[in-house]
Amino acid sequence: MYDTQTGEWIEPGKEPMSAPLQREPVYKHLAATFGWMFLALAITFVTSYAVYATGALYYVFASPYLLIAMVVAKLVMVAVLSRNLYKFSVGAARAIFLAYAATTGVVLSSLFLLYDVPSAILLFLVACVYFGAMAAAGIITKKDVSGLGGLVTCGLIGLLVMTVLSMVFRLSGLDIAVSFIGLALFMGITTYDAKRAKDYYYSFEDDGEMLKKISIYSALNLYLDFINIFLYLLRLLGKRRK
Repeated sequence: MYDTQTGEWIEPGKEPMSAPLQREPVYKHLAATFGWMFLALAITFVTSYAVYATGALYYVFASPYLLIAMVVAKLVMVAVLSRNLYKFSVGAARAIFLAYAATTGVVLSSLFLLYDVPSAILLFLVACVYFGAMAAAGIITKKDVSGLGGLVTCGLIGLLVMTVLSMVFRLSGLDIAVSFIGLALFMGITTYDAKRAKDYYYSFEDDGEMLKKISIYSALNLYLDFINIFLYLLRLLGKRRK
């Protein structure tokens, strides 16, 4: 029998599932994903402030080798989680993600020295608005974004090259351009990652354990998007301490 309201064929004697009921599981999955992302942001902030308030920041940044080690550790954690997501348990995936958030907090603790706190808080709120709008667009859209992966990769490589050139030649104009391009790029990537987080549900909806792990992976991507949006806003509009 064909149901004219849902546009689907249903078996005789079987009640059609309403659209809201069909959407409820995917929205629970997205809520869990964003919940983990917000938890990671909270851990990053608490860790960052604790390192700053206790004075541990000066010990961390006194040794360039320690700072480099933490940056390398962050890259390794992302690579390990991404490549071994299928092999890891849910607990291991969560532990790596939260460890990454804490390590990021240590690295970003220097922001308390570089920027005026009220200015940073205001830009954090602006980042929330930008991120929320772009993430909502990704969740709402019905367009297929799977083909944009290569474009996103090219954009990130181009941004990395421009960032290196800006650091080497110390051109203020190029630095501003990099900040604008980076902000625009990560706002677009936020939409892409939010749509992928939704699409992942339909790919793994029959595998409860994998859904939990893919939720962590999506939370990591969205977390990185938000952090980058915030940092580029700080570079463009942040009020530096004198």
